[in-house]
This record gives sequence, C-alpha cells and structure tokens, in this order.
Amino acid sequence: MKNNKNEFVKPSGLDLKDRLVSIQRVTKVTKGGRAFGFTAIVVVGDEKGVVGHGLGKSKDVATSIAKAVEDAKKNLVRIALHKTTLPHEQKGKHGGAKVFIKPASQGTGVIAGGAVRAVLESLGVQDVLSKSQGSSNPHNVVKATFDALLRLRNANTIAQERGVSLEKVFNG
Repeated sequence: MKNNKNEFVKPSGLDLKDRLVSIQRVTKVTKGGRAFGFTAIVVVGDEKGVVGHGLGKSKDVATSIAKAVEDAKKNLVRIALHKTTLPHEQKGKHGGAKVFIKPASQGTGVIAGGAVRAVLESLGVQDVLSKSQGSSNPHNVVKATFDALLRLRNANTIAQERGVSLEKVFNG
C-alpha cells in the first residue's frame, strides 16, 4: 500500500531504535518429545515519522529478536505527522483487533497501552489518545495500529487528490 505521504522507506541512513513488543515461547510436539522455540514481535522507528514492524522465529530468544529486527527494517513506512501528534483521528482493524487513535493537545503524552504505545513511540508521536478494542493479541494489535496509521492523510495530500489549492481545502 503506497500513497503520496505514507511511503515505504529504505533503512540506510536512519537512526533506528527497536522496541520489543512481545516474545512468546512456542512448543512443537514431535515423536521424540517437545521442541521449544521463540517468536518475537519488534517495532523499529527513528522517532521522526518512520516506523516498521517485524516477526522473528528461532530456537533461542536473542536470535528470534535479531530476526524480528531485520524483518522490521524491511517493512518501514513514513507516516505524515502534524507537529507532535497526528493529523486527524483514525480507526484501524486487523483480525479481531480494533484500534482507535486520536490527536491530542501538546503536553498530553502518549495515552496508549502495550503494542499501540510501542508503535506510536517508535513513530515519534508525543501527544495522542488511543483505544484498543477486541482482541488483545499483540500481532493483530500492531497490524491494526499500522492499518490506522497508513490511512492517515495530511492537508497537502488531500489538496493534491482533489486537485484544489490548500486554502480551498480549509475554507471549502
């Protein structure tokens, strides 16, 4: 999914910080007993409008996190921000998870929990209100948050899509 402002980004030259959203131990039952492994969900971002998420699986924790970080660097997107918050409120959905994000006045902080907080902080949003409903599965919550973020549009994008001036967007 690619539009004018929310575009895919190459990781070279970016100062990316990674945040571990979730790590889970998984079990595969085989003829010889149980084989244990780990899955990790990681969000990376430069805290200036670029963010990505990734999933890594391995037999040990450190390798699964490293794989998740590499996967996240392949899925980076640039999101249009408005100062320290979002341009407008938006809903996102993935699987059974629903996320609602809403811009907040300066000084509010990041009012979000768990996976939504990790994504928004990695993005660089400092003032936002959010609500997560439905499934609390971190995989789906992260993807629902990205769905909401990728639907965001700023005034310049709307003006270009309509083929009108920026003043006409605000004054009608």
